[in-house]
Amino acid sequence: MSERVVAVVVTHRRAELLAGSLAVISGQDRPVDHLIVVDNASEDRVAELISGQPIPTTYLGSQRNLGGAGGFALGMLHALAIGADWIWCADDDGRPDGPTVLSTLLDYAHRRNLDEVSPVVANIDDPDTLAFPLRRGMVWRRKRSELFEEDDSDFLPGIASLFNGALFSARAIEEIGVPDLRLFFRGDEVEIHRRLQRSGLAFGTCLTAGYLHPDGSDEFRPILGGRMHTQYPDNETKRYFTYRNRGYLMSQPGMRKLIPQEYARFGWYFLVQQRDPKGFAEWLRLRRLGRRERFARP
Repeated sequence: MSERVVAVVVTHRRAELLAGSLAVISGQDRPVDHLIVVDNASEDRVAELISGQPIPTTYLGSQRNLGGAGGFALGMLHALAIGADWIWCADDDGRPDGPTVLSTLLDYAHRRNLDEVSPVVANIDDPDTLAFPLRRGMVWRRKRSELFEEDDSDFLPGIASLFNGALFSARAIEEIGVPDLRLFFRGDEVEIHRRLQRSGLAFGTCLTAGYLHPDGSDEFRPILGGRMHTQYPDNETKRYFTYRNRGYLMSQPGMRKLIPQEYARFGWYFLVQQRDPKGFAEWLRLRRLGRRERFARP
């Protein structure tokens, strides 16, 4: 309990959902020492909600929408500035799966000497289903129960869904940095995962802790009979940031080996499965913007 845990939550125009998230964060059996909420819309009702929390809080209202990437960067830096030993991340539309999540993550971090540990991110409407499909080897998993191997291990080393309940040590943030503001949203968690992998720090997913999040699996479209997946968000804005940011990410050290697979997957999806050459051309254009580090917002 001598360690200082600071929770960082980023929100944008979802005060009702935020209230549900904060109720669970504030009610952990290992209490959060300080709560920081970054409000990307700087709404009065969110400021009022934060002022009524039962734990010490800081409200950071931004007059400019910084996105998830900029919001977490601001919140993490503020957490370090007020003396955080651990930074626990959450968003406004998800929540920890019960009051013991933080204590479970801290216990795993100490016992396994981890600098980052994440809970399993499950569908808020069906907690046995993953909110996002997860690949182990060549097999995609969609159920929490499928994550346990034959040896019944309750830990996935080197695999983590970041920001959705992820717990970072201060040392980890000092070594890998904060999210890149330029990415705005979409892909910022992949970029931090890339940095974690290259840092040599120990991290992974604790299978006995959960974080509930709206289902995001619909974006991941099966190809080749379900043996592989590709991503196709449901609106133009999400596709813009997803594909542009992936173009940047795939050009970074540690990711370049995935470029042939990237072309194969998206080429098959657009040209063979969907018969959509215009969609493939747009994917190429957005990918090129990212590779050239053209980060203007649409």
